Amino acid sequence: MEIALPTHYPEPLTRRPIMIVGAGGVVRDAHLPAYKKAGFDLAGITDIDPDKAQQLAEQFGVKCIFSDIEEAVSVLPENTIYDLATTPDQFLNLLPFLPDGAAVLLQKPFGSNGAQTQAIYDLCKSKKLMACVNFQLRFAPAVVAARYLIDNGFIGQVYDLEMRLTTHTPWEIFPLSAYADRLEIMYHSIHYIDLIRSFLDEPASVMAKTCGHPLKSFDSTRSTILLDYGDTVRAVINTNHDHNFGNRHQESYLKIEGTKGAVKIGLGVLLNYPEGLPDTFEYYIEGEDGKGEWRSPAIEGTWFPDAFAGSMRSLMSYAEGNAISLPTSVDDAFRTMHWVECAYRSSVLGGVSVL
Repeated sequence: MEIALPTHYPEPLTRRPIMIVGAGGVVRDAHLPAYKKAGFDLAGITDIDPDKAQQLAEQFGVKCIFSDIEEAVSVLPENTIYDLATTPDQFLNLLPFLPDGAAVLLQKPFGSNGAQTQAIYDLCKSKKLMACVNFQLRFAPAVVAARYLIDNGFIGQVYDLEMRLTTHTPWEIFPLSAYADRLEIMYHSIHYIDLIRSFLDEPASVMAKTCGHPLKSFDSTRSTILLDYGDTVRAVINTNHDHNFGNRHQESYLKIEGTKGAVKIGLGVLLNYPEGLPDTFEYYIEGEDGKGEWRSPAIEGTWFPDAFAGSMRSLMSYAEGNAISLPTSVDDAFRTMHWVECAYRSSVLGGVSVL
């Protein structure tokens, strides 16, 4: 069965100007390439390192370079969207400068711990911000296609969802996160926890173990997380960032099985890192005779950078009133952070001991 699959979040009716705070690697490699490809209005950029801001402004055609966010707010129009592409510890310093009611996109994680998450959330609410968190995996083209198949009943009732990653991640190239007190779940598997929630809603509980490497100083580099959705649904995340044995047995996929079919998404950005490979998409749908076959339709775009445009489209659509919900609103992101905290707690408490 050939199905016309959507791959991108719907376009907003109007394009709002975007002000970017931060000029780090993820802005260079994902935010700006995605926004330029989407034709967004790049109104301004600022960074504590003016040279970085200057370089990216020239490379991507950003209109203005500002000395700080306060200057930007004083000049830019009221309908500006603020993209705070900084570490979470900076959000509490930056958000007070935004106009009340402004539209803002925060980066994940939504706080480095429970107390910080609560403080950021409370500040967003007190300023009545239209705020969301950039859990952009939800908007990856292959994920958008998978959600269409699930929401329209093509693969039946979902009973198994598995995310598996076996790769080598050179964490040292991300110094701001690599040496944090929490690493793997907070900065990586958080994406998968959020994505599973978007498909299956809230779990009843979580069981997890996150581990470090015996020869590395990073907090954790491998995790197993099991989200409890009852006795007929399995939702599991297995990540191993220490597989430094060539590309032959690297894996990076999301597999979703239902009572009528299945979907498998290959997340290529994580393979042969940092070079990466294209994303892949396959689906299987049973016919009336109970038989089917795997199909591999061409999917335009990949997680990086295309999903980042999806996050911004969702915020623009909500800000203009054309969308009734904001998928990764701070309210929803707060729930993802709750389960992240629960996963860390489960890892410390451990399993059942032999009596």
